[in-house]
This record gives sequence, C-alpha cells and structure tokens, in this order.
Amino acid sequence: MNDSATLLQACERQEALYQFDRFTREDALKLGLKLHENALKYPQGVAVEITVNGLSVFRYVPEGACLNNIKWLERKARTVTQFEMSSLRAMAQLEVNGEDYVAQKLNPNDYALGGGGFPLTVRGVGVVGVVAVSGLPHLDDHQLIVDTLAEFIAEK
Repeated sequence: MNDSATLLQACERQEALYQFDRFTREDALKLGLKLHENALKYPQGVAVEITVNGLSVFRYVPEGACLNNIKWLERKARTVTQFEMSSLRAMAQLEVNGEDYVAQKLNPNDYALGGGGFPLTVRGVGVVGVVAVSGLPHLDDHQLIVDTLAEFIAEK
C-alpha cells in the first residue's frame, strides 16, 4: 500500500471517529479556544477558524500569524466544503486516483489540497461545518485539529 492510500485510510478513520451528536455555536467557541490553547506549544502563530452552516462563528489570528494564514484557512475550508471530507483526505483521495486540481476543475488559488481543514460532522445529519487551522506544516495542522478534537470530544 502506498503512502497516499495509508494516509487516506487514516483520515477516513479519523473522520468516522471524530463526530458529534450535536454541534452548537457555543461548542465552536469552546473548540476554537481549545485549538488556540493547544497551538501555543508551537513557536509560530496558528490561525483558527470554525464555520457552522456557512457562518464564521470563530476566528482567531494570534501574533505571528498573518493575512496569508487567513487565505489558507479559506482555501482549506472551501476544500472541506467541496468534498465533505478533510482537506488532507481530499489530497490523499486525489493522489490515490491519480488526479489533481486540473482533473477536478479546481483553482489552486481557491482550494488547498493538504492538511489543516476538517469537517464538523453531526451523526445522522452530515457535515455541518468546518474547522481549519493555518500556521504549521500541513500535516502538523491536521494533527493539531485531530488531537484537539479527541480531547474536546472526550471532555464532552
């Protein structure tokens, strides 16, 4: 099995595991603050955004993050919304299928194929939002979200 196939399976497992019975704007606030808290262990600023039903309900851009990070947040979130899967899984899925931006008719200025965007899924409903982070290498961005979701869900 190649690296993309292994990554695809890992992302599929994570997305099946990190789902909610319900997800409110209050949950978005708490999750966003927890993401920021967990990101403090890195020396650079990590921007965080959470959208619910297309509405940005949490956004924080700490010192060290910049406008470029906002653009990455938007591109990652757009990818999650387009494919209803994490931006890392979308990248791995396209690689496994031998496809890229062109094959999907995606503008790379509008979409990001890499880690840092994750769907907020409510069981029995589907994807209701997106959590995105930007500031770390893309695999670390993804892992920051996954680790924080694991903590957040365990605390609920």
